[in-house]
Amino acid sequence: MDLLSGSWPGEIFLFQGGSDRSFAAPEMLKDKTGEIINVGGGIQEQPDGGILIRGKAEWESTDEGTFVTYHGKRMKSTPDKPVSSTGTASTVHPTDWDADGDLDLIVGNTQGEVWLVPNEGTATSYTFGKEQQLQAGGQPVRVDGRAGPYAADWDGDGDLDLIVGSENGSVWLYSNTGSAKSPALAAGVQLVPQGQIEYGPQAPKEPRRGIRSKVCVADWNGDGRLDLLVGDVATLKPDRPDPTPEELAKYDQIRKDLEPLEKQFSEVVQKLRGEQRPKTEEEQKQVYDELRKVQEQMSPLREQLPREYEMHGWVWLFLRK
Repeated sequence: MDLLSGSWPGEIFLFQGGSDRSFAAPEMLKDKTGEIINVGGGIQEQPDGGILIRGKAEWESTDEGTFVTYHGKRMKSTPDKPVSSTGTASTVHPTDWDADGDLDLIVGNTQGEVWLVPNEGTATSYTFGKEQQLQAGGQPVRVDGRAGPYAADWDGDGDLDLIVGSENGSVWLYSNTGSAKSPALAAGVQLVPQGQIEYGPQAPKEPRRGIRSKVCVADWNGDGRLDLLVGDVATLKPDRPDPTPEELAKYDQIRKDLEPLEKQFSEVVQKLRGEQRPKTEEEQKQVYDELRKVQEQMSPLREQLPREYEMHGWVWLFLRK
C-alpha cells in the first residue's frame, strides 16, 4: 500500500510503500506536462500590484532583501511589488472515478471546490491530465469551504457517488445519476448538519462536533450498510480549577494593559497594506521594526493569561440506519 496526502500549501504528496509497511520519502505528484499538481495554486498577480503564491513557497532573507522561491522560480519581494504566500488546503481521495481500471484523483480545496484530476495512463503507470472542476445539478460542486471529498457507492447501485465534508462541519452527498463509466452528479443533499466551534470563554466543557469535516466511508459495524466517519476541528475548555478572585483581578488588569498594545498592533499592520503601504525598503524596515517592538511588549503579557480554550480534533461515527 502507498500513502497519498494533500497539504496546506496544496501540492499532493505520494509516499511509495515498501516492505514491512515502510514508506519512501515523499514526492510531489506531477501531471503529464511535468508540472507539479496544485489545483487552484500557482503564482497570481494581485489587483494592488503584489504577487500571491498559492503553494509551497520558500522564504529567504538576505542582505539584498527578501526572496521567495516557488518550484524553482525565485523572486524578490519589494515594497512596490510585495510577495505573499498562502495555501489551497488540498484534500485528496484516489479512486477509479470513470471505472477504467486505474486510480484518478478527487481533490478538494480551501474554496470549497472539488476537482477531478484524471489518470490518462494505467493502473501501474499513472499519467495525470488537466484538472476538471466537478459539476452537480448543472453547477460546480462547491461547499462552504475546505472541501474534503470521498467517493463511494453510497446508494449501492454499482457506481461511485461523491460525499464531501466542508468548512462549517456539514457533510454533503452528490448522487451519481449517470453510470460507473460516465458519472453525472445530482445536486447536493445534506447528510450531516454543520458543527459548532467557539473560541474564548464560550468554549464548551465537553466534546462536541466541530468544523472542517473530513470524511471516510466504511461499513463500520459490518451490517452491510455504509457508515460515515467524520473528522473535525473543535475547541474545548481546559480542565483546570476555576480561578480565585485574586487571579481574576490580575487577569483583568493584564487584559486592560493589552488593549492599547493590541490597538497599536492593528494600526501598524494596516500600514503594510493597500495604497498607503511603504514605498521603499527603508520605510518597510521601519514598519517591521515598529511591529516587532509592539509584539515584544504583548508577548509577556499574553503568556500570563490562562488559555481560554484548547484546539482538538475528534472522529465522529454516524451509523447508517
